[in-house]
Amino acid sequence: MRVLFCNYEYPPLGGGGGVVNAALAEALAKRHEVTVLTSRALGLPAEDVANGVRVVRVPVFFRRRYAAANFSSMFAYLVTGTWGGRRLVRMAGFDVVNTHFALPSGPVGHKVAHAAGIPNVLSVHGGDLFDPSKRSSAHRHAPLRAAVRFLALNADAVVAQSRDTAANLHRYYAAEVEPAVIPLGIARPPAVAGRREEYGFAPDDVLLVTVGRMVKRKAVEQLIEVLAGWRDERVKLLLLGSGPLSDGLERLAFRLGVRGRVHFMGRVTERAKFELLSSADVYVSTSQHEGFGLVFLEAMACGLPVVAYDRGGQADFLEDGVTGHVVRLNDRDAFRARCESLIASPERRAAIAAANRKRAEHFFIDRCAERYEALFASVIEAHAAGRSRAAAVAAPSGEA
Repeated sequence: MRVLFCNYEYPPLGGGGGVVNAALAEALAKRHEVTVLTSRALGLPAEDVANGVRVVRVPVFFRRRYAAANFSSMFAYLVTGTWGGRRLVRMAGFDVVNTHFALPSGPVGHKVAHAAGIPNVLSVHGGDLFDPSKRSSAHRHAPLRAAVRFLALNADAVVAQSRDTAANLHRYYAAEVEPAVIPLGIARPPAVAGRREEYGFAPDDVLLVTVGRMVKRKAVEQLIEVLAGWRDERVKLLLLGSGPLSDGLERLAFRLGVRGRVHFMGRVTERAKFELLSSADVYVSTSQHEGFGLVFLEAMACGLPVVAYDRGGQADFLEDGVTGHVVRLNDRDAFRARCESLIASPERRAAIAAANRKRAEHFFIDRCAERYEALFASVIEAHAAGRSRAAAVAAPSGEA
């Protein structure tokens, strides 16, 4: 198959949605011809090839951070992506478009597929449908709800990565659309050893770790506040990632007197990320909502118990008392208590670690890619059959 992905963010730009798209594209590129149409900013090249995937980038404006987009850059992608995508499909034939994120990528994929006369598979990731931390979230605004509804109804297939995302699609946009639920996948983690001493941590330190962009939805300030109520000086918090709230979070740590115990690691390489995950004791997240939660799976694959809230797609694979603890949204006292119980029992952590490594194997990217591959094949076949029927109906008598 010749597959064209449309996604306004693709590594090194963006967060988890782009990362999983890259993993999916690279897995499919082992058997198919794969191109990605994405945005260009911060000096990235207009085109390159990465791990067998052709990456075509169209210019956007005023983007200043790798980790976070802005409205100007997203709006620009609607224009440059549509123009660049139509030009791309004229120059090279494709069998299917897979559009990631209803907004802002959705209109681009829809128009490009329509211009080429090929099917469009719309993958919704969660945050594009429902983000309780943002006033701009599509579910709060009638025009955006109408746009997402149009895109879902006119796609040849819709993919949700969790039951939570499927439920939000039904609740706010298109109850009559039945999406395929295909869990996201992670690349197999590199075989790295925990190297806490190399990162300046003592053997008896208790390391809580979280990975993600420093944005409102992640509610990282709650982790710092929970840490401030913890008397044990051995307990330290590792924050992997950057974003617009990084400076404010650092000021909060100073104000609460725990700056020395909160380690702002910033953006790190993939290898460093897995070294730090492998060095830690518990993965923690106070995110207000996750469409799926890839970082939870990465932590599980590294043998970490996970403590997180109960809102989002992670409920599909996290199980309270089994993978760690799932806590009622924003119950900080319970959150701290569950962390304390895990830290107090190394034996229980070890048992959960073994179980989590095994559970994570069901979510490696090759399984996700196989399900997408089958969906693409069925959509291409159905689209071709539909065109054949339409041609037969339109043909004059004796020419069908």
